[in-house]
Amino acid sequence: MANKKYNVKNYLRERFFPHIWCPGCGHGIVLGSLLRAVEELELDPTNTVMTSGIGCSARISGYVNFHSLHTIHGRALAFATGVKLAKPKLNLIVPMGDGDALAIGGNHFIHAARRNIDITAIVMNNKIYGMTGGQFSPLTGYGQKATTAPYSTIDNEFDVVKLSKAAGASFVARSTTFHATESIDFIKRAISHKGFSVVEIFSQCPTHYGRKNKKGDAANMMENYKNSTVPIGSKKLEKDPSLIERGVFVDNDQAPEYCDEYEKIIQVASKGRA
Repeated sequence: MANKKYNVKNYLRERFFPHIWCPGCGHGIVLGSLLRAVEELELDPTNTVMTSGIGCSARISGYVNFHSLHTIHGRALAFATGVKLAKPKLNLIVPMGDGDALAIGGNHFIHAARRNIDITAIVMNNKIYGMTGGQFSPLTGYGQKATTAPYSTIDNEFDVVKLSKAAGASFVARSTTFHATESIDFIKRAISHKGFSVVEIFSQCPTHYGRKNKKGDAANMMENYKNSTVPIGSKKLEKDPSLIERGVFVDNDQAPEYCDEYEKIIQVASKGRA
C-alpha cells in the first residue's frame, strides 16, 4: 500500500462526516466498497465524475472527493450522459436508489443501457423510498408493506439484472452489502469495462422497509442476504429455486461503445464539410 499513488483518503471528503444515513443503513457499506474499488484501480480523482439524483443513495456524491453533480430526481444518468459525451475520457460513476434508477429514472436507465455508453451505474436496492418516508418503489415487490401500502403492495418488482440485460447493458452484476468484498471486485470490473455497466447491490433499510415488514435490525437483514442469495449456478438452486443469484451475468467487451461511435460520426461529418 505504501507504493500506491492514491489511498482511500484521497477519494473521501472527510469534512462532511459523520454521514446522514440512518443507523444500520447499508449505503455506507456500498460507499466503502466503492472507495476500495477506486483505490485498487488507482483512479485519478481529477478524472473521475460522480453524478447522483435525489434520495438516500444520492448523498454519496457529497462524500467522495471527485468532481460531482447532485442533480434532480431520476435524471442522474441524463446528466452523466452529457458529461461523458463532452469529455469521453472521464470516468463516470452514477449511484442510484431503486426509485431514482427505475421509477422516474427508468426511461433514462433503459436508454443508457441501449446506447451502451461508458458509464458505471450502481443501483442500491433497498426496496423502498427511504428519504421521503418509506413509500414503496418499483423494487419493493408483491405482498410487502410500505407507508403507501399499509395493507401490502400488489405491484410486482423489476428484476434489475433481467431488465439491464434486455435493455442492452454490456456489463451486469449483482451483490449485497453482506458480500462487501465481492462488491469491490464487481465495481472494479464495472468501472474498467468499456460500455454501460450495472452493479445492483442489495442494501438494507432497517428504518423503513425492515421495520414495516418485520425483517429485524440491520444485522438480521444482512444475515438474510447471506442466506437468500447464492453464486450464479449454485447447486442449491435445484433444491430452492427462490434463492437469488449473485455474480457477473453479462461481460461483453465486443459491443460498440456510444462515445466511440459518436466520434466516428463527427469524423465523417467533418470530412463532408472539408
